[in-house]
Amino acid sequence: MIKYETKPLDASTWPDFTRLVEANNGVWGGCWCMWYHGADRAASPDEKRKAKEQLVKDGRARASLVFDGESCVGWCQFGSPVELPCIHNERAYLATKPAPPDWRITCFFSGKGYRGKGVAFAALKGAIEQIEILGGGRIEGYPEDTEGRKATPAFLFNGALSTFERLGFERTRLIGKHKWVVTRIIA
Repeated sequence: MIKYETKPLDASTWPDFTRLVEANNGVWGGCWCMWYHGADRAASPDEKRKAKEQLVKDGRARASLVFDGESCVGWCQFGSPVELPCIHNERAYLATKPAPPDWRITCFFSGKGYRGKGVAFAALKGAIEQIEILGGGRIEGYPEDTEGRKATPAFLFNGALSTFERLGFERTRLIGKHKWVVTRIIA
């Protein structure tokens, strides 16, 4: 098992994040992990990059970046519902009129050659540690249950249910065929 280090996404780690995103076609064709921020879907990849950089400079884009030595190899994006207002399966999510969480875990990414090697686990653990430093609260995630079925890793951008459960999250409710809302409270 590779020993990873995690660091917060901030101005000092922005160049590392940028190198990983650019090495992977802007992530999903130029998203720059902006969809959950409510970015204009018609915006160009360059516009999304600039918007992400501004959010990072303003302290309104959070992520746990995973490093293998000096190389950033993945991340887990998190933030408040104000910072990350968009989630998948929103209609099913809102049907139960949930109280908003303090924090959302919205997106994971592992670079080429690192998928299936513990990057998502390290990233989620790092996000939990950062949330604890930021005062804790109720965290929600929206992972995919892959138990007993083959799931394409490219579609696990919300993470795997098993990863969340290994780190103490509990299933709250189903919001898609295989998608769960999971929660954990950090005091």
